[in-house]
Amino acid sequence: MTSVRVGLPDSGCGAALGAHVDASAAFVSAEDGAVEQQVAGPDRAGHGTALAEIVVMQAPAARLLIAQIFGLRATTSAEAAAVGIDWLVESGADILSISFGLREDRAALREACARALGEGRIVLASSPARGEPVFPAAYPGVLRITGDARCGADEISVLGTAQADFGACVRAAHGRGASFAVPHVAGLLAAYLAEGGDRRPQAVRDHLSAVARFHGPERKTWSDVGGA
Repeated sequence: MTSVRVGLPDSGCGAALGAHVDASAAFVSAEDGAVEQQVAGPDRAGHGTALAEIVVMQAPAARLLIAQIFGLRATTSAEAAAVGIDWLVESGADILSISFGLREDRAALREACARALGEGRIVLASSPARGEPVFPAAYPGVLRITGDARCGADEISVLGTAQADFGACVRAAHGRGASFAVPHVAGLLAAYLAEGGDRRPQAVRDHLSAVARFHGPERKTWSDVGGA
């Protein structure tokens, strides 16, 4: 079985999951705009820990890489997120599980995701079920993941809508929301890669389609059927 590393750029990871973490670091924007790498601190928000728990639930043998880019409040700079993503790639992440979305395209984030994809890494990012696209989900090559209320913890859906490629469970131990759908898919992909699965982009899409419990959106919108 192949060892698979999942990179999580979020608020950190709780000590209880320490045995699953290969490396962690914090990335903080200084007053001059430069991004400083620091020792990761406690996950004060708990969001990153919840994401990590989902990955481990789906793929117990997966190894975690933690880029702490958020504090108690879910705010960061695109530059800090980009440096965190670069660090995850350099640290050997096979899969990037990104559970945040920016309303505006930022060059630093776009370029970091392009570098990750260029290195052959699988990049997943959360996308809202409705509304305007967000980044990095909207970047070419990134798998867009949203919540699907039909899906249980080990189920995914093929959506293929204007908003998202795949859907997954929105529930976590301490909350619910679309951001929790991403690690559900990341964990399933980690288990797939651990068994020797093909990581090429089309092969990954084909695998997710093959194991999907549902095909098609929960309910179609006007834009999904070609409306303006």
